Amino acid sequence: MKISNTICAFFVYVCLLPYVVQAQSSVKVDLMIVGGTVVTMDAERRLIEDGAVAVSGGKVIAVGTRAEVAKGYRARQTINAAGKAVIPGLINAHTHIPMVLFRGISDDLDLNDWLTRFIFPAEAKNVTEDFVRAGTRLGLAEMIRGGTTTYADMYYFEDAIADETKKAGVRGLLGQTLIDFPVPDAKTPAEGMVLAEKFVNKWQNDPLITPAIAPHAPYTISTENLKAMKALADKVNAPLIIHVAETRKEVNDITEQKGLTPMAYLDSIGFLGGRVLAAHTVFLTDAEIDLMKAKNVGSAHCPHSNMKLASGFAPVPQMLAKDIALGLGTDGAASNNDLNMWEEIDAAAKLHKVFTGDPKVVTAEQAFEMATIRGARAVYMADKIGSIETGKLADIAIVDLNGLHQTPMYNIYSHLVYATKASDVETVVINGRVIMQNRRLLTLNESAIKKDAVAYRNKIIKSLSDK
Repeated sequence: MKISNTICAFFVYVCLLPYVVQAQSSVKVDLMIVGGTVVTMDAERRLIEDGAVAVSGGKVIAVGTRAEVAKGYRARQTINAAGKAVIPGLINAHTHIPMVLFRGISDDLDLNDWLTRFIFPAEAKNVTEDFVRAGTRLGLAEMIRGGTTTYADMYYFEDAIADETKKAGVRGLLGQTLIDFPVPDAKTPAEGMVLAEKFVNKWQNDPLITPAIAPHAPYTISTENLKAMKALADKVNAPLIIHVAETRKEVNDITEQKGLTPMAYLDSIGFLGGRVLAAHTVFLTDAEIDLMKAKNVGSAHCPHSNMKLASGFAPVPQMLAKDIALGLGTDGAASNNDLNMWEEIDAAAKLHKVFTGDPKVVTAEQAFEMATIRGARAVYMADKIGSIETGKLADIAIVDLNGLHQTPMYNIYSHLVYATKASDVETVVINGRVIMQNRRLLTLNESAIKKDAVAYRNKIIKSLSDK
């Protein structure tokens, strides 16, 4: 009996030995996403069927087929992505996040009327730190639900925006807005610059927040102040975010006043160079596109906002031909009227086909690229985000491909650009942390956010009716 038991135990040991060795030799990681199609957006644009991604310490440490990754790694948490797309988190390259609380306040106007008659007065009467916090939470919840993991923002009380963004676990390039007239958080440009310097110093080296300085636009800031803001950015080593060439009126006014078009004017005063993210860039000359390339200026194309305000069409095909660091942005929800990056991706692909009369221009893959790896270049983070690659930060979205509107599937880029909706995003991971799973927000209270937004709606309506 003893011999029989010994022999039996020996055979069990021999049979299980490979699995024991594998378990002992495999690396334990925080998270594994297995199954599904991994859309890497790496240099080779690898598409990995039945793929897997291993995440540890906030970074991607392995990406490959499920079989390959399973051999070397075991996880504390595993997410099954079978039947889904595993994509880099989307990058919203331009917005004003608290303006979700002004969503629909005024529509069907050109930019100048919209700003001067409605937005600036509404901001003067309503924007406080508490307003900004409530709007930021609402905007963050909306963006997370749509698979946006990084956003570039410029607004007032940006320190409060950074605080709420970090609490929610979202990545942000966040710019303290500066302007020549009194605004809610600063009565003078000098006061604004003191605030901006404190903001940058506080948030530098944060794992999620990249602080920036955000002069509003060439037409709202004097040459002297633009130079001072550029000097401050150089001093504190911060990126600059600015609206440039958004409307024909802006271009005509700047050209008449300065003798140069907006981008050329900014270069003439030494503003370009370093890290500059220019929003909109609708009216650019070929020479200005070359200038952007030479100075490594990033750009945020905002198709829906530019269409709604009848601002025009950015020269996207020409910018792509010159390999400009071109991302996509929603702009603020007061002029869009949402923060849905999937609509911007779809519009970017279609709009330029209509404008050029060429159905081959701005392909689906190029449009998706603008929301991921090219967008990462625009916000100066391509070494960290924008693709699913070993060593990069684990900013990932999982997209359900099982809906009626996703069936059948022939080409993954076609599906992601022309068929996918924000509601198809199922799970979101930022910096290796799961912040939405199975459509449930894990870092934000959706009910409380909606309640606060409705309360502010009532306050805003009353403020605009008061004489």
